[in-house]
Parts: sequence; structure tokens; C-alpha cells
Amino acid sequence: MNHQLTLIPLLFFTSAIAETFKNLDSHPQFPCKPPHFSSYPFCNVSLSIKQRAISLVSLLTLPEKIGQLSTTAASVPRLGIPPYEWWSESLHGLADNGPGVSFNGSISAATSFPQVIVSAASFNRTLWYKIGSAVAVEARAMYNGGQAGLTFWAPNINVFRDPRWGRGQETPGEDPKVVSEYGVEFVRGFQEKKKRKVLQRRFGSDDVDDDARYDDDDGDGKLMLSACCKHFTAYDLEKWGNFTRYDFNAVVTEQDMEDTYQPPFETCIKDGKASCLMCSYNAVNGVPACAQGDLLQKARVEWGFEGYITSDCDAVATIFEYQGYTKSPEEAVADAIKAGVDINCGTYMLRNTQSAIEQGKVSEELVDRALLNLFAVQLRLGLFDGDPRGGHYGKLGSNDICSSDHRKLALEAARQGIVLLKNDHKLLPLNKNHVSSLAIVGPMANNISNMGGTYTGKPCQRKTLFTELLEYVKKTSYVSGCSDVSCVSDTGFGEAVAIAKGADFVIVVAGLDLSQETEDKDRFSLSLPGKQKDLVSSIAAVSKKPVILVLTGGGPVDVTFAKNDPRIGSIIWIGYPGETGGQALAEIIFGDFNPGGRLPITWYPESFTDVPMSDMHMRADSSRGYPGRTYRFYTGPQVYSFGAGLSYTKFDYKIISAPIRLSLSELLPQQSSHKKQLLQHGEEQLQYIQLDDVMVNSCESLRFNVQVNVRNTGEIDGSHVLMLFSKMPRVLSGVPEKQLIGFDRVHVRSNEMMETVFVIDPCKHLSVANDVGKRVIPLGIHALFLGDLQHSLSVEL
Repeated sequence: MNHQLTLIPLLFFTSAIAETFKNLDSHPQFPCKPPHFSSYPFCNVSLSIKQRAISLVSLLTLPEKIGQLSTTAASVPRLGIPPYEWWSESLHGLADNGPGVSFNGSISAATSFPQVIVSAASFNRTLWYKIGSAVAVEARAMYNGGQAGLTFWAPNINVFRDPRWGRGQETPGEDPKVVSEYGVEFVRGFQEKKKRKVLQRRFGSDDVDDDARYDDDDGDGKLMLSACCKHFTAYDLEKWGNFTRYDFNAVVTEQDMEDTYQPPFETCIKDGKASCLMCSYNAVNGVPACAQGDLLQKARVEWGFEGYITSDCDAVATIFEYQGYTKSPEEAVADAIKAGVDINCGTYMLRNTQSAIEQGKVSEELVDRALLNLFAVQLRLGLFDGDPRGGHYGKLGSNDICSSDHRKLALEAARQGIVLLKNDHKLLPLNKNHVSSLAIVGPMANNISNMGGTYTGKPCQRKTLFTELLEYVKKTSYVSGCSDVSCVSDTGFGEAVAIAKGADFVIVVAGLDLSQETEDKDRFSLSLPGKQKDLVSSIAAVSKKPVILVLTGGGPVDVTFAKNDPRIGSIIWIGYPGETGGQALAEIIFGDFNPGGRLPITWYPESFTDVPMSDMHMRADSSRGYPGRTYRFYTGPQVYSFGAGLSYTKFDYKIISAPIRLSLSELLPQQSSHKKQLLQHGEEQLQYIQLDDVMVNSCESLRFNVQVNVRNTGEIDGSHVLMLFSKMPRVLSGVPEKQLIGFDRVHVRSNEMMETVFVIDPCKHLSVANDVGKRVIPLGIHALFLGDLQHSLSVEL
């Protein structure tokens, strides 16, 4: 079945309605307008959110209820409730991919931060929080101008499992801990109420605490905006071979589900307090994700999720139309609602819920349950508290978008996320006073359209890599070499070789753009597209000095040829660096900024493409020649490792304090029967402790610190990412090769030292899932690694 025939018209219809709604006024419509519509109980701010939501739902007729089950929620004129568009996008800045955001108004642009995979490469939690907070301010400002909603579908916290995935660029990488912590920081920054004095600072007040981040928790559950953790779950395939995201069945073991696919979602809900969860297109072990009642209810019951669950766009339709899981559209709608889906992106619920109720497949009470979740989020957002222009964020406007502070933050994110992968003989940084001429080659070098990657809106500024490099060396020439990134012809090579011969230094920009990797498009090769490799080698053969190779794109590329070629002196990965990426790259090349980014994903060789993308197993299996996935389990050759990244200076570590023994005896209950349950079959010795059997709240008492000194022994100030790994004893199957248990980004001046501390929770950081998905702590020697340092920790009873 062609999804262009079945899915696209539904989304077009939704978008067309939303566009009509957005253009009705220059400021948002809102319920509870006095004098006629402000006396309803759901407008009474002295009542609880729950009471107000129950009151509102009780006043609706069944057709009015069904009208709320689409992302373009219908108006209820008799109650003074205007239409509302739930679907707005804010992955790394406001984007108009969804109908909720429009740049056709007084606000025509928004700050374009680096793509998530680049910001993740900074390994800087504070930066992630600040980005979420800045995007939130711009989103509220656009809402006040009638150009955005209040509910946004970000972040994407799927683990970047396979290097070919077209949307891996949208994620924080391959490590569940990093993905989890990015999600928490972004969601907190995006959702939390900003202090009034912080907002006042933007309006000219100087008497402000610079460290103020958000309101003290007053327990009212109010939100500045709503963030959405997506795509739940095990979603990381677009279109590969005979598989598409609409019909793919992800077969996932309990072990992999517990320690790879689910942790980011659990953390996003428990710690980030996300108010939205999006179920994905794919099926998981035979059941469509949006019909997985056990998974969706686990989020609510076990993880404490308080918010609304939306389907991905037309993912309810795919239950019947693509996956054939049900026998009718009504059954698909019923299964989704019963599983816990509250709203359908598209019109499938609008068109089929009435008949599903009439056929007895779903009850009106379950529709009410969905509406209570939806209206509760709207109430927490203040949507029913009167005119938003008089509210907490009413003064935010166009002056708060593309502000100098936000553009500086975007620049800092690009600086910190760019990764230096090779720098033979200290080729970089260049001294601009000693560079007489510069040649820039590559189709992405003078192209702004794909600088941000997917889900990019209209950037505040549009400067290319070439124009920013021109600021440093006036005698800079540019040719594309290839007509585009696909590079199917070498007809432009001659001109590129000619300018390379005449230049003092040559920068070749190669890699990927959205023609190679994007939503609904996976890669089949990990090599540079088309004839790009030939272009790079041709330039390197004639350049006076070793070439500087700059790589774009979110997915890894096999550049083994460049890594091993002495004529290519430096390799820099910039990913999709956003609107300030050109300036950040120029500053790094010419030494105004010392790079410190680290790769958040393993770079595999081309031979990895022999591994089926559809194989969801994380662990290696030598019996079938399966090498495993991500640095945690992959056993094959690498081009560059997870965490790879160089600096212009050198850092040394010293572990100042860390325990050498850790007793877990207080975790176990006193009854000997519990201990017997933990024994492996046929063994007389306890080899691990299962966390299901430990004493409640006892994990916190076992936390310990690893104190580290970091010294910059070079001549240049710089930031450095410390990565603490553990390697656990192999007392059960599926133990990772190693796993990240702590990371921190520190700035250390030349010839100075600073201290940092990793707080380790054994139940989280020293545990692993067993083959039935239960978390256990292996007993024995755990090796902690920090760079070249190793520390042994004996975990015992």
C-alpha cells in the first residue's frame, strides 16, 4: 500500500485546518473569555487541575468529545472554547514541520541551534538545559504572537542503534545514559516555569540573579510549555530494504528492552517530568506500539507519567492500514484508546471513534479518560486561565526571538559540539597571520539550506561555512567540486584541483546532507556519497600542505582512507551545526576556540553494512557472525570510537579518591529465602544480586564518589570531557564490553588543575539487565576506566 495515498491526505487536511486557525488573529485565541465564558467551573483557578478537567469533560457531548481526539482539536463554540493545534515542533529550535508553528507573521525566524547529535557531542548538561530553556522562551513568544502552540513534540530520545538510521541525527547518540540525561535536561529547561525576574532581565531590568533558572517548586504542576518524549519505543528504522517504519516489527529481547531501549523514556518521565509521550509507528514483538497497553500503562503506573499520549502522525491508522493488526479501522481506534493513546495525529479517530463506540468496541468512558489527560495538560499550561497576554509570560514577544543571548548560546553549542578527530603534526590551529590564501572545496561549504539538519525552521542568520572562513582570510576562493552532495560526476574536479594547487591551505568539506539521511530515508552505505572520496584524494594529491577535511552529517562515515592518508592532516566533524556553525568552525580552525567535543556514536567501517538493519539485537553473537551494536556490545573494527575527540592542548588525570571495596550486604533482606532465590542454578556461590529483591531505598545509602583531578599540561586553555567507564565481571550472559557511568565537561586553564567528582549509584551504574530483563549487580571485580587510568572496585557481600 502506498502511504502517499493513504496517509498524506489526512495530514494535509489537518494542516490546512490548522493554518486557517493560526491566521485568524495576531495573538492566540483562548477559552474563558469574560463576560460570557468565564463563569464555568473549569475557568475557576481556585479549583484543582483535576476538578477543572472533570468539570469540562462533563459538559461535552459525545460529538464534541470526539472532536478533541485529533491534533487539530475542534472548537466548542457554546462553551467559548476555540480550536487548538497540539502539533508544534522544537527539536533544536522552533520548526515549521508541523502545522502548529508558522513563520508567516510578524515573527519570521527563530534561533537555529545545532542538530541534537552535535549538541550531545558537547557532553555538557548545563548547555542542554540552556538550549531547552532558550527554545522555550522563543516558543512562548511565538505563541503570544499567534504563530505557535504550547505543546511541542521534542525531544527525540530513541537510542542511535544503527549508523544508517536517517533520523539518528535527531538523537543524543548511542549511549542510553547520555540519551537519558540529555532528555531530562532539555525537558526541564523547556517545561519549567522561568522566574519572573529572569524574564524581567530580558525586558531591561538589571537587578537579576544570573544563576536563577526556574521557579521554586510550588507543587501546582503548572508548565511553561509541554515537551514530548518520542518515539516510544524501539523506533529507529525509516526505510531500509523491504522494511518501512509503518510496517516494521521490532523484535526486541527483554534484556535489550530493559537496558537499551527503555531507560531514556523512563528517565524522561521520572526525572524530566515530561508531560507528553509519543507512541511510534512500528510494532514491538508483534504488537503496534500505539496498541501496546502494557507498555503505555507501565509509563503511567510504574513510572508515574502525568500527561497525554499522542500517536505519531497517523500511527493509529497504520495499526490497520499497514500492519493489518486489526480487522477494521474501528478496532484500530479502539485498541489505541484502550491501550492509553489520548490523541491521534491525523483524522483517524475523528472518523472512526463514533462507529467504534456504536459497535461496542470502545466505551465513552475511555474517551473521557483520554480527554481528562488532554485537558489536564492544557490547564497546567494556563490555557484556561484567561488572556495569556496578562499572564506569567504575556510580555514575551518578537524581541525575545533571535536575541543576542540566544545566538551566542547557539554559537557556544556549535563550538562545544564540533569534534576534532585527527590533527597530525599539530596542523591546526592555523595562524591567520601566516595564511596567505585559502581554498574551500565541497558542495556543503557554501550551502546554508541543510546546516541545521532535520526539523529546522527559519534561522535568524544565513551565513555559510565559506562566508565565515572568508572573515579570517580575505584571499579565499571556493568551488563546489561536486554539483551536490550525491556527487555522481567528477566534471567539477578540474576546477577544484586548480584552486587547490594555488592556495596556501585547502579545506575540503565532505560528508552528508538531508538528501542522504533524513526522516523516511535511511542509508545503505557508510562511505562518502558518490565520488566524494575521489574528490578528497584528488585535492590531497596536489595541495601544498596537508588538507583539512571537514565532515558534515549526523550519521557516521567510513573515512578510513582519510584517517590513514598523511596528505590529510586534520579531520573535523561538524555534523549539522546550525546557523552559527560557520563561525564556530572558523574559530576552531584558526585557534580562537579550542575544540573539546567527543563523538556520541561509534563510527563503523563500510563492512558493517553487511549487518541487517532490521536486526534489533544489541549483544554480539559469534555463532551467527553478529558483531553487536554500539560501543557497549560491538566487537568489530571501528573507524572512530564512541567518545573520540582531540584538543589543541593535553590533559592529565589523577583519581584522588575512590573506594576499593563495596559491600552490598545491606541491600539484601535478612530472610535467607531471598538469598537462595538469587543463586544461579547449579551454583553454590552468589554471583549477582537482583535489584527486584533488594531493600527499598537502600540503593541511595550505597552511593559513592570518585574524585578526580584534571590538569591542563599544555599551553592553551581548553574544555575537556571526562568519561568514566566501568567493565563488570562476566558472571552472566550479555555483559557489556564496557559502559559509561559518568561524564563531565570541565574547563581548565593552561598549566592549571581542577577537581571534579562523579557520584556513582551502584544500583544504576554498576548493574546490567539479565536475559529475562531483570536488573542485577554482578559480584566481583568491577574495573573503572578514566582515559588510561584504571581503578579496581571489589563488589561483594
